[in-house]
Amino acid sequence: MKNFLVLFNIFILASTAFAQKGIIRGTVTELPRNEPVPYATVVIQGTSTGATTDDNGKYQIENLEPGLYNIVVNYVGYGPASQEVEVSNARPAVINFSLTPSTQELNEVEVIANGFYKSDESPVSVQRIGVTEVKRAPGANRDISRVLQSLPGVASTASFRNDILIRGGAPNENRFYLDGIEIPNINHFATQGASGGPVGMINVDFIENVEFFSGAYPAGRGNALSSVMEFTQKDGRTDQHTTNIILGTSDIGVTFEGPVTEKSSIIVSARQSYLQALFSVLGLPFLPTYNDFQLKYKYEIDQRNKISIIGLGAIDQFKLADSPGEPTDEDYEENLYILNNTPEQNQWNYTIGAKYEHFRDNSTFTFVASRNMLTNNQFKYPNNDRSQSKIYDYNSTEAENKFRLEGLTFTNTGFTFSYGVSYEYANYTNQTYQTLYDYSTGELETINFNSVLPLNKWGGFATVSKKLAQDKVTLSLGARVDANDYSDSMNNLLDQFSPRFSASYQFTPRWSLNFNTGIYYQLPTYTTLGYKEGEDFVNKDNGLLYIRNKQLVGGFEYKIPEKNLKFTIEGFQKLYDQYPYSINNEISLANLGADFGVIGSEAVTSTSKGRSIGIEFMAQQKFFKGFYGILAYTYVQSEFTNADPNVYAPSSWDSRNIVSLTGGKKLKRNWEIGARWLYSGGTPYTPYDVDASMDKQVWDAERRGVKDYSQVNTLRLSANHQLDVRVDKYYYFDKWSLNVYFDIQNMYGYQSKGQPILTTEVDQNGNPVTDPNDPSKYSPKYIETTNGIVQPSIGIIVEL
Repeated sequence: MKNFLVLFNIFILASTAFAQKGIIRGTVTELPRNEPVPYATVVIQGTSTGATTDDNGKYQIENLEPGLYNIVVNYVGYGPASQEVEVSNARPAVINFSLTPSTQELNEVEVIANGFYKSDESPVSVQRIGVTEVKRAPGANRDISRVLQSLPGVASTASFRNDILIRGGAPNENRFYLDGIEIPNINHFATQGASGGPVGMINVDFIENVEFFSGAYPAGRGNALSSVMEFTQKDGRTDQHTTNIILGTSDIGVTFEGPVTEKSSIIVSARQSYLQALFSVLGLPFLPTYNDFQLKYKYEIDQRNKISIIGLGAIDQFKLADSPGEPTDEDYEENLYILNNTPEQNQWNYTIGAKYEHFRDNSTFTFVASRNMLTNNQFKYPNNDRSQSKIYDYNSTEAENKFRLEGLTFTNTGFTFSYGVSYEYANYTNQTYQTLYDYSTGELETINFNSVLPLNKWGGFATVSKKLAQDKVTLSLGARVDANDYSDSMNNLLDQFSPRFSASYQFTPRWSLNFNTGIYYQLPTYTTLGYKEGEDFVNKDNGLLYIRNKQLVGGFEYKIPEKNLKFTIEGFQKLYDQYPYSINNEISLANLGADFGVIGSEAVTSTSKGRSIGIEFMAQQKFFKGFYGILAYTYVQSEFTNADPNVYAPSSWDSRNIVSLTGGKKLKRNWEIGARWLYSGGTPYTPYDVDASMDKQVWDAERRGVKDYSQVNTLRLSANHQLDVRVDKYYYFDKWSLNVYFDIQNMYGYQSKGQPILTTEVDQNGNPVTDPNDPSKYSPKYIETTNGIVQPSIGIIVEL
C-alpha cells in the first residue's frame, strides 16, 4: 500500500503540459436506408466549435482539450441526436450517429438534442444512460446494475447484491438485451430463477448506451413484468488498434479493439478476480472467484447489409473456508452459521448470437439467432466433511436457442410500423437431492428427482405509431402474443394476448403529458416448470399459467433542453394475477425473497394475486458546464395474497420510500468528484417458528431456522442508507492516458439491522447444545446481524 501511495502522489504532481490536443470523429447515417448524411451539422453543445459532414457522412472536430463534451447533430427532416463523449489525446474519440425522420422544422428542434430519450412506444418510464455516466457513477465501480440504483423506481439492496427491484417487483421480472440479443443474466453467481448476483458481468468499455424501461416496454420485448434493459454496444474501431487495462481492488481486466479487415472490426475482453485470496486474508467464511469474457465482431457487407456477432460468458466458483476461526473471535458464531448453511457452488454461463441487418428505402429488417446456456452445480456435505455423503446435491442446466425476425417500416403518411415473429427451443435439466422441512405437514421431506424438460416457444408482435400536429401528439398501439408447448393451458397464443397503448402530448415547448397502459405476460421460471415429484411434472398437473400483469402509468414531463435539465412525475399501478403460490410453504413466491441459491424449484399453483402502486419524482441534470446530477424519489407499496386469496400481505420487495441523490463535478486539472446518497425503506420479513426449528431432526437436516409463514412478512427491517463517493484523476500523455480513481461505498459506515439469525447454542467444539428441558430439541439462540460496511476501492485504467 505504501508503494502504491508513493506512485499515486507522483502521478498527482506530474505535469500534463505536454499533452496533445484531442479529436472527435465519426459518421452520421440515417434510417431506414443506413445511408450517409452529407452536410449535417455536428457541434459541441453551447459552443460554435464543430464540423459539417462530408459527402460520405463523415466529420472530424480537432484541437480539443481532453475532457467531457456533449456532441449535438442536426439535419433538416430528421430528429436531432446527441451524445456525451470523453476526449483523450491518446486516441481519437469515435462517435457515430443514426438519425430518424422527423416532420418538425429544424429551428424548432435545434435545442432538443440533450441526451434524454423518449420513443413512440415508450413515452414514459424510460431512461437512456451513456457509457460515461456508467464509468463515473459513484459507488458503482463500473457496474451497470449499481448505476441503475440512482434512477426512480429502483430500490437499493444490501451492498453485496446486484438485485434489480423495480417498482415493487421481484428480481426475476427483468429482461436484458445486448445489441438486441437476449442475455438471461448480467451478474456473476446468479440466483437461478432470479436475476441478481453480487458482481456485474458486462464490460462497460463495450457499451455505447443503456436504455432502461421501468414500464411501457416495447411490444417487441416480451416475458417481462418489471423492466427491460437494452444494452447497445459500440462498434470496434476501424482506424487503429487500442488496448484498455483496468486494475481494481477485486479484479484485473483487459480490453482490445481494432480493425480485422477493411470492412470488419472486433472488440474482445477478459477479466479475472482475486477475491478468493483477498477474502482468505480477511478471514471471511466464503471464498468466491469469478472470470468473464466478452466479444463483438462487426462485418459491414455493404451500405445496406451488416452482420454482428456477440459473445458473453462467465465462470464462477464459490468455496467455503476450512474453519470459522477461533471460538473467541467476535464473528465466530455467525461464520459458523454461514459455513453450516451455505452450499458450495460451481457455475458457468454463456450467450453467443448473431444479428443480421438489412436496410431498404423505407424499411429495415433484422434477423437474430442466439444460444445461451447456464450450468449450476450446488452441493453440501454435513459439517462440510467431504468424506461423508452429500446432504444437498443440485445439478441443473438451462439451454435456449432463439430465433427472431423483426421489421420496421416508415411511410410517407407519417405512420411507423414495427412487427416480428420469434421461435425458441429450450432444454432444462435438473438433478436434485435434498431434505427439506414440509410446512404443510410439519415433517421432513426428502426430494430426489431427475428432470428433463424440452420446451418449444413461439410468439409475435405488431405496433403502429403516428405523430400528429407537427410531432406534438404521438399515438402508439401494439400487441404481442406468446405461447409454448408445456401444457394445454399455455399453448394458445390468444390466451397470452398482450395489448399496449401509449400517448404523448407536448402541449408547450417544455411541457408534455405522457401515458401508457398494457397487459404483460411472463413465463414462470424453468426451476418451477421443471419441478418433479416422482415421474410427473407436478406444476404441469397443477395447471401452471403465465404470470399476468396489468399496468397503468402516466405523468408529466418538463424539460429545459438548452440546459440539459428534465423534471418528471409519474404515477403507476401494477396488478398481478396467476402468480405462483407455494403449496409447501403456503405463501406466494413473491414473499419468499431471493438470495444465493435456487428460487422456485417446488410445487406451486397459479393462484396468488398482487398489486404494486406508487408515484415517482425525478429531477435530472445531464452533463452541462461540468456538472451532472439526479434527484429521485419513489413511494411504492407492493402486496401479494397468500393462503387467503382476499388478504394481501407486504411482498418481500415492499420498500415503500426510496430516495437517491447523485451529483458530480468536473474540476480543473482533469479532476472529477462525485457522490451519491441512497435511502431505501426497510423491507418486510417473516419471523421464525422457534419450536419447529429447534427440533433435532429438523435442525440437523436444515441447519437453519424454519419460518412461521402464518405471520408472513409481519415484521420489517430498519431502513438502509449509504453515501458513496468517487474521485477521479485523469492524465493525458502523447500516446496513452491514465485514469486513477478512488471509490468508497457506504462512506460513513452505516449499518442497518438485518433479520436476526436463529441458530443453536454451541459448545466449544461448535456442536449444537441440547435443550436441558427437552432432549428432543436444541437450545435456541439469536445472533444479531447488520448490513453495511465501508467498501473502499482503488483502480487504475490505462488506455493505449
